[in-house]
Amino acid sequence: MSSTLLARLVVATPFAVMTVNTLAQAYPSRPLRLLVPFAPGGGNDFLARLLGQKLGERLGQQVVADNRPGAGGNLATDFVAKAAPDGYTLLLGFIGPLAISPNLEKVPYDSVKDFAAVSLLASSYHVLAIHPSLPARSVKQLIALAKAKPGQLNYASGGSGTPLHLVPELFKSATGVNIMHIAYKGSSPAVIAVLSGEAHMLFGSITSSMPHVRTGKLTALAVTNPNRSPLAPEVPTLAESGVRGVEAGSWYALVAPAATPKEIIGRLHKEVLAVAGSADYTQQLQNQAFELLSSSPEDYPQFVQGEIAKWGKVIKSAGIKVN
Repeated sequence: MSSTLLARLVVATPFAVMTVNTLAQAYPSRPLRLLVPFAPGGGNDFLARLLGQKLGERLGQQVVADNRPGAGGNLATDFVAKAAPDGYTLLLGFIGPLAISPNLEKVPYDSVKDFAAVSLLASSYHVLAIHPSLPARSVKQLIALAKAKPGQLNYASGGSGTPLHLVPELFKSATGVNIMHIAYKGSSPAVIAVLSGEAHMLFGSITSSMPHVRTGKLTALAVTNPNRSPLAPEVPTLAESGVRGVEAGSWYALVAPAATPKEIIGRLHKEVLAVAGSADYTQQLQNQAFELLSSSPEDYPQFVQGEIAKWGKVIKSAGIKVN
């Protein structure tokens, strides 16, 4: 290496460090976009807007929730994977496109290599709810009924490969029952199908299902939470009901493009932890049946790899394919 080139490198290196540090110190100097992989109105949208508001207050810049539905959440996820790594385009990462979709199809992004994680944010769990006409008032009775009538009972989901499809398959694997799957175009039609008696049961969201339980239109047998839900304290967990290994929920994370400077990721992580420590924020999460999660940026790769492997086994075992 020539002495001239070496001299240039010696000068350039501290300049590059200074540029990154200056960038981090000035960050953010304009509004941020938080990509939401689904349409307005659902759990992803609620969490993104709540987090965006609280995070924006701490950063001193607006954090705008930008809904980009399409391809089961893969569209927005891919958009952020390929966005400029400057900290101004973030993703509300979701279990579907990040851990489930890679097991079902060839996605245009790598769930681990293409993202720099800020933190896990929250998880939401499901309630096993049945139509009241079904002669079962406990998980034990439901399992006995299903084994007495193999293939005659069914469950509704929001579509093949969705959490409302995979959680019941995990339940089937854990209990050895044969319950048929009926796929609907979204979680709302799935709930309506069970309310009408067209389908026998579903593993629905606690927030959307419990109002129907309160009016007697659905019967709640168990929740998939590790502990009882504050929104349904009278409903036992599956583990309490004798079924273990189905403590499955949907999780959410805040992620950025992979090459985003560590200083910016660190700043965002610090502010997200501060938001998570707010009593108002945690109460609003609880009101929507979310459970608070947090993690370090370094935890993300191992966590997501574990989730991909976990749901890959369920998908392979059940022979699930997306048409």
